[in-house]
Amino acid sequence: MVQTAFQNFLRQYPSLAYNSTWLIAVSGGVDSVVLCHLAKANQIPFAIAHCNFQLRGDESNRDKAFVRDLAQGFNVPLFVKDFDTKQYMADEGKSVQVAAREIRYDWFAGLLQQMAQDSPLKTQVIATAHHANDNIETVLMNLFRGSGIKGLRGIVPVQGKIIRPMLGVGKEAIVNYAESNGLCWVEDSSNSSDKYTRNLVRNKVIPLMEQAIPRDEICFEKSLGLLSEAEMLYDEAIALHKKKLVETRGVEHHIPVLKLAASKPLRTITYEIIKDFGFNSAQTDEVLALLNSKSGRYVGSATHRIIRNRAWFIIAPQKTEGAGLILIEEQDKKVTFSGGVLAVKQEVVQSQMAIPKAASLALLDATEIHFPLILRPWKPGDYFYPLGMMKKKKLARFFIDQKLSKTEKESIWVIESDKKILWVIGHRIDERYKVTDRTKTVLWLDFAPVV
Repeated sequence: MVQTAFQNFLRQYPSLAYNSTWLIAVSGGVDSVVLCHLAKANQIPFAIAHCNFQLRGDESNRDKAFVRDLAQGFNVPLFVKDFDTKQYMADEGKSVQVAAREIRYDWFAGLLQQMAQDSPLKTQVIATAHHANDNIETVLMNLFRGSGIKGLRGIVPVQGKIIRPMLGVGKEAIVNYAESNGLCWVEDSSNSSDKYTRNLVRNKVIPLMEQAIPRDEICFEKSLGLLSEAEMLYDEAIALHKKKLVETRGVEHHIPVLKLAASKPLRTITYEIIKDFGFNSAQTDEVLALLNSKSGRYVGSATHRIIRNRAWFIIAPQKTEGAGLILIEEQDKKVTFSGGVLAVKQEVVQSQMAIPKAASLALLDATEIHFPLILRPWKPGDYFYPLGMMKKKKLARFFIDQKLSKTEKESIWVIESDKKILWVIGHRIDERYKVTDRTKTVLWLDFAPVV
């Protein structure tokens, strides 16, 4: 059964069978030992990579020694690396499972590059010994965590440079294969501990399910196949919704609030849009709350913000050197951006207040100005009412009138409130926000350009 499932994989992905070198991730357990044996029996060129995470003391060193002997027995190249996993966990604030996954796959990626230089074959891939039981565990864990349809699909046999040739066979069959072929392996004592969620599912949950449901009635593979097909339809529908709702403008993505609110199913569509920008499913309700919030409210991920800006949601990169949109949420603040430094303060009008003439200063009537302000580069289609004019003018036309060069235009930023430009920084304020005799509070904007 194991050999048949393995050869089915090779027939399904012939380029991986006949034109690739495999880097097999080997822990020393029965699964990875069997994978090496199958690769050797089917004349697939491979190398072995072993990660020593140094988490189990002498047992970790025993596993490393075992894998060395295994590679020697198969007469294949061996790569071994000792990781300071505990230090990585402390530095990055990651769990054991996440830390181990990140450091091993980073290392594997570097090994693939190294192998590509030495191998005459076209492709180098990472082969892991995931099997059907792993897939069941993954789907159940994703279900408990509230995963979407992709999580319920489970593990896929080919994912970029990662292949899983034994995904179609169960653990029991793998152990039987190892025993019938006289293979030796080592046991990881941590697998028997229920401290980790996956082990709890493996050791407690699945055995209870097997007691309740006769084995011949379990059609897990069939269910995964149906879910995989359902996912194709789901992806097509989501792509259509994204096309209708999301308008890309440079590094920003604009979504009309009313059109989003009318979409059904609202929560699912919203999540599928925002997840591409670092938002998790738990933040979906926070984003939906913006539908009924005031302009200026936002929700943030590690990389982006979703800002309610009047009739629009604007998804923009977090404030960085290259960000296309920076929020100024309060007065008495200095903001550093790629164009320079902008100081913002508000104060009550003093008698006989002089209006500054320096191009780097702007004095505005604060009455109709609402925070947060938005600082961003100008873009085609922008317009404002230049000081002294009662008609609007597109910025592109304004720059022509000012005889600005192409490079000068590329470096210009604007500051806006409620989608209205207050100041083309360093050039002209908007007529609608000029200080008058009736002004009681002013907003000072002081710009220091990069020199």
